[in-house]
Amino acid sequence: MADFDTKAKAAIRAEVRMISGCHDAQTSADVSNVGSFQLPDPAGRAGGACTSALLNVLYRDHQASEDLSWVDTLRQMREILSSKDFEQIPQLTSSRYIDVNETMQIVKGHGAKRALLIGINYVGQNGELSGCHNDVLNIKEYLMDVLGFEEDNIMVLMDDGIHHEPTRDSILSGYRRLVAESVAGDTVFCHYSGHGGRLVDDDGDEDDGYDETLIPVDFEHAGQIRDDVLFNEFVRPMAEGVTVTCLMDCCHSGTVLDLPYRFVADGDDVQMRADESVDFEGFLGPAFWTAGIIAASSLGGGGESSGGDDTDCCGCLGEIFGAILGDE
Repeated sequence: MADFDTKAKAAIRAEVRMISGCHDAQTSADVSNVGSFQLPDPAGRAGGACTSALLNVLYRDHQASEDLSWVDTLRQMREILSSKDFEQIPQLTSSRYIDVNETMQIVKGHGAKRALLIGINYVGQNGELSGCHNDVLNIKEYLMDVLGFEEDNIMVLMDDGIHHEPTRDSILSGYRRLVAESVAGDTVFCHYSGHGGRLVDDDGDEDDGYDETLIPVDFEHAGQIRDDVLFNEFVRPMAEGVTVTCLMDCCHSGTVLDLPYRFVADGDDVQMRADESVDFEGFLGPAFWTAGIIAASSLGGGGESSGGDDTDCCGCLGEIFGAILGDE
């Protein structure tokens, strides 16, 4: 586990957590009446099952819940979904091992709080949804009312004719902007409510042979957004010390950020586990790991030190890869 942890920290510098509504092979559900989930002042009469369930746990009757653990939150979501005859199984994935019995914290540190909220109803298209705009408005209210996010720091993308359109370019631009602006101590929250999909894996890094995707409003000509793209544009470059929480309310969302640790609220898991199928070399490329192996091997005295300030820098890289290779 120690080697896996070290690789995870080398591949992903930030603390990134994602709550998703279902496994990769499951589909999400569009709820016809969010009132049955006891949402506070619902923005409309339709919403996503995952978003509605989470808000029912955290923000019932317009009141913030008492401190809940990660496991309590996800299992209560599962109970709500099950009571409404949805078969979705919420899960938590993360860039770091989390003790799921600890209190769920979205805000950590005293830095800036930023959010990207994406709701796509695909107005006028086949497969049009009816609840995704409502999801975004309800989540926005929760972030501002309970967690203290300022409206100026919340970017909203919706195909409602009022906000910026959730095109492929704008979605990726939004994620890149979060990366560019966030520094250690900051909090980031991302919400996506819309269609999710699966495409045949194009680079051999998926055990099941499929990439999970987000489907932008202009997918017919711009294409879907693969999990590899989300990882490389958003997860991987996020700065160390930033706390990121994502809520993905879409089909096939279980590993859409390719995070290395997982907890599934199916009643079987009691703790988070490492996903051994994660392709760390694929994330960073063989050149990165080769450089690390060379640096690590030099720690054993096989190479000569060049002296000067460069020694400290090489030593840091060597420590990381020394741990990975089991080099004492």
